Amino acid sequence: VQLQASGGGLVQAGGSLRLSCAASGRTLSSYVMAWFRQAPGKEREFVGLISWSSGNTYHADSVKGRFTISRDNTKNTVYLQMNSLKPEETAVYYCAAGTGWTLKSSNYGYWGQGTLVTVSS
Repeated sequence: VQLQASGGGLVQAGGSLRLSCAASGRTLSSYVMAWFRQAPGKEREFVGLISWSSGNTYHADSVKGRFTISRDNTKNTVYLQMNSLKPEETAVYYCAAGTGWTLKSSNYGYWGQGTLVTVSS
């Protein structure tokens, strides 16, 4: 599975961005897609995940109500809509694919290259 993340950029606090993760290379119906983020000097943090087959989602408490994961099966693309962004959410955002419903980054075998989101105050 190859993953290509895009959509990062500079946004003011309170603003919105939508990240995309285009997947290719294998049938994705059995996969779970997730978003993680890593701020400078910090551990990689789980953001949310979605089951490719069912569309069920789960979001970290820190982003619930502000971030939404979705997918477009016809485009093999997963999205992360981010609203009401905060400066402390400045990070590189990664998409990942795995076969288990899990928040642990070590359980995801495929990773995109990351896209930088910078939130200015």
